[in-house]
Amino acid sequence: MTTQPSNFPIIDQPLSPKCVRVCQNRTCKKQGAAKVFAAFTALPIPDVTVTASSCLGQCGNGPMVLILPEMVWYSGVQPDEVSLLIENHLLGGQRVKQMLYYRFHPQKSN
Repeated sequence: MTTQPSNFPIIDQPLSPKCVRVCQNRTCKKQGAAKVFAAFTALPIPDVTVTASSCLGQCGNGPMVLILPEMVWYSGVQPDEVSLLIENHLLGGQRVKQMLYYRFHPQKSN
């Protein structure tokens, strides 16, 4: 039996670049989202785009940060925690468990 070559091209680069979306809508803004966005933009990360987002639909749990394409949600992010997210998640590839949004990333009990 012979195998057929795949129709899918081989791509050497990641599937899509990382994007950090920081909600800037009403409730998140009241909770300090502008300072969170400023903290991300003050620390540029190679190959990561940081954008101000409209409402991410999780009002009252903000400031909300969504990391794409992984769909990782962080809630209640404070400006002084941004460097931790950058170091651990964006550069180190490790989620910051204590900051994950519980509705989308439930904590596993032991």
